[in-house]
Amino acid sequence: MSDFNRDYARTVPADRADMSVDAGLRSFMLGVYNKVALGLVVSALLAYITGQVEPVQRLLYQVTADGRLAGYTLAGYVVAFGPLVLMFFGMFGMRNATPRTSGIYYWAFVAMIGASLGAITLVYTGASIFQTFLITATAFGGLSLVGYTTKKDLSPMGSFLILGAFGLMIAMVVNIFVASSMLYFIINVVGVLIFAGLIAYDTQRLKMTYYELGGDQAAMGVATNYGALSLYLDFINLFMFLLRLFGDRR
Repeated sequence: MSDFNRDYARTVPADRADMSVDAGLRSFMLGVYNKVALGLVVSALLAYITGQVEPVQRLLYQVTADGRLAGYTLAGYVVAFGPLVLMFFGMFGMRNATPRTSGIYYWAFVAMIGASLGAITLVYTGASIFQTFLITATAFGGLSLVGYTTKKDLSPMGSFLILGAFGLMIAMVVNIFVASSMLYFIINVVGVLIFAGLIAYDTQRLKMTYYELGGDQAAMGVATNYGALSLYLDFINLFMFLLRLFGDRR
């Protein structure tokens, strides 16, 4: 769901990634980062509403008298699995996206992810969530800067990390059944490393995409939306793995 043609711009030489003074590139990347930032704000607001506003909370979650999460209601399952449905829709139903349709898809994904994150406000303390968010934001900024400024071609690393992400998903499914605390810990550590690397890789990939598109405004509109989605999902995944490792549970 976050791999908008990850190899789309492979015809651009790696040393083109050093064109950090290009005003057009700065404008393009700023548009991506602004969309990511606004998406995170929207997600945080929706997570608060679905997790802490009692009427909505009761609609989505089965909550015990002392406030502990006991499971999802039918509506809650719809919200929880909504991002997965959108992912498959994007894979098979967004082959010829326009700036408008890709923008709608981005905001639909952001809204669904944000609504589904309400559950973490019932599991982890507010202070822990806030601290982890700040750590993630700091790491994201540094890693994205590396991807933006490095002259090294990160595509070989990116291919390895994408395969690792698929392996990680398989391990997470397996651990649902085996419930191993050691495997849980390993999954989260590996998840942090994978998505930290993907932030740098996706940033460089977006730079390559910008030069490959050659000023095509419609194509850049689509690339902005899908690029923002890639970085947004990298951020969310890094945040969740860090929270599982270091978050304080209620």
